[in-house]
Amino acid sequence: MPRANWFFGFPVDGAFVLQLPELPRSFRRFHAEDVHLTLAFLGGCGEEAAQRALVALDGALATSPIKGVDISLGDVVPMGASRRRYSALSALLERGRAEATAHIVALRDVLTAAATGPRELRPIKPHITLARPRGGASSADLSAGLTWASVLDLRAVHARLDRVALYTWSESRRERLFQIVDERRLG
Repeated sequence: MPRANWFFGFPVDGAFVLQLPELPRSFRRFHAEDVHLTLAFLGGCGEEAAQRALVALDGALATSPIKGVDISLGDVVPMGASRRRYSALSALLERGRAEATAHIVALRDVLTAAATGPRELRPIKPHITLARPRGGASSADLSAGLTWASVLDLRAVHARLDRVALYTWSESRRERLFQIVDERRLG
């Protein structure tokens, strides 16, 4: 088994994913408790490095506290290397996008520098992943996923980003992908 990834995210009440239409069979829906908005991806840095980043988070929040953010969801789009070979279907933020972006700008580099050193180079695009294609998904499967995403209307989904959590892989990835190791309340 590959080395577990670590990341920080804002946990989101994911009960709404249980009400989504059935996904194409080549996709895996996120478990309701796995739903989050990623703050900083640390990769396979190991627990010691992730704990250094947690200490850095505590320092950053003590120096410059951040408040919770009310959000709502919008369009579901493919995320990843390209639209044709995407790795996730994710909901963009409708309400709260500017505030979530500001929180990520304030904290992401602090966390990645404490854990691994290199800064994240990908542009900030606050989103909440709903589903991932399974390994070996064909072009037709990915096209079916885009069709599924195009009919979703998530504008009624509202949540509050009021915690930051340190995540790693779940011990049983068949049921859930992630587990929260530690978390901090905002505001």
